[in-house]
Amino acid sequence: MDPITIGALSVAAIVIFVYLGLYIPIALGLVSFVSIWIMSGKSILAFNFLKVAVGDGVTEYNFATIPLFTLMGLLVSKAGLGRDIYDVLNSAFRKVLAGIGMATVGANAVFAAITGSSIASASVFTKISIPEMLRYNYNKRFAVGVVAGSSVLGMIIPPSAMLIIYSFVSEQSVGDMFLAGIVPGLLLTAVYVAAIYVMARVWPSYIGENIRVDEQPPMPRREMVRKAWPIAALIFLVLGGIYTGWLTPVEAGAAGASLALFIALIRQSMSWADFWETLVETGHITAAILLLITMASFYSRMLGYAGLPNQLDALLQTWDLTFFQIMMIYVVLMLVLGTLLDTSSIILIVVPLFITLIEGMGLSLVWFGIITVIGAEIGLLTPPLGISCFVIKGTLNDPNITLKDVFMGALPFAFLMLLVLIVLIRFPILSTAIL
Repeated sequence: MDPITIGALSVAAIVIFVYLGLYIPIALGLVSFVSIWIMSGKSILAFNFLKVAVGDGVTEYNFATIPLFTLMGLLVSKAGLGRDIYDVLNSAFRKVLAGIGMATVGANAVFAAITGSSIASASVFTKISIPEMLRYNYNKRFAVGVVAGSSVLGMIIPPSAMLIIYSFVSEQSVGDMFLAGIVPGLLLTAVYVAAIYVMARVWPSYIGENIRVDEQPPMPRREMVRKAWPIAALIFLVLGGIYTGWLTPVEAGAAGASLALFIALIRQSMSWADFWETLVETGHITAAILLLITMASFYSRMLGYAGLPNQLDALLQTWDLTFFQIMMIYVVLMLVLGTLLDTSSIILIVVPLFITLIEGMGLSLVWFGIITVIGAEIGLLTPPLGISCFVIKGTLNDPNITLKDVFMGALPFAFLMLLVLIVLIRFPILSTAIL
């Protein structure tokens, strides 16, 4: 077989292996190694490719952002800042129809800016927001749907693990990816809040027929400040430091983790045993992501050796497609893969295939990263592998709310994500304006 055929079969093999349950880095590494061996006829070449990929992954300075931001996110969760964010915004929206849903979206957006994890957001706000909405007679599908839909903000609003992974795969600046995610993340947040406001008036059966408005007195201003200042300080330190150029992404991660530890200590919300557990969990997550990035680099080199990205570029050019048609093919591919694979798998598989084409068209790879992450994140809300939906169902452990309820509740928010994605494709400046 020629290298192009082998490269194409290797991509299909990786998708099949991942869908069958093989650990993603193992699937990437195994298929890449065998493919290079078959194409070259020399096992030593496959070992050399692997050696270079491992060396690049381990020695990359910006890789330090991963353990630092992971540690910061875990410390923030230990400090209970998710509950504080929710309390402040819930008090602010207490008199608005469907205000708890809007507060949940806002709290998820803020929580995303200090944790960067959709799964963490889904887990935290399932425990906090859903019981509160059910207590005020909200429709159970809306209650779980708004948490599922807004949880994806954790992978778009920086610091985001998926933006970091994309930056390594595409060799883009982590700081640029973080800055590019701010406007799209805020745009999606605003669309969610506006959609909830509209649905409460034109589709009340989805929100809840007899919603009660919170009659509790507003939270005292001093209490709001007490709960809000740690969150504001972290966002200002991390994103403000990167945006002004005072801090590199690695330095911002270190500063944010230090401040999060300080907040957890002064609140006495974490014992030494909890701190050690946090460090161990940070190590586990970091090691897993390092292996993922290393094998993704190995996979990209295999595709380059096979010449598959260049062949795909040539094929699409012979079809004489417009920019929008090419992006439509790309988005459809991600949506299809999103029904089978998780976000990181989609990024690692499709980006090396299309990156040569995007560069050849003179388009921004930073913008392309935002499109990729949002497109892949839609898969978190779609069956059969909507991870956020499974996390919510598992965290709730409520027999009255089925997995079908979670997926159906998340469906309108997945549709809104798709609309925002189309807007970002049509207007790339929204992603690159503040770079």
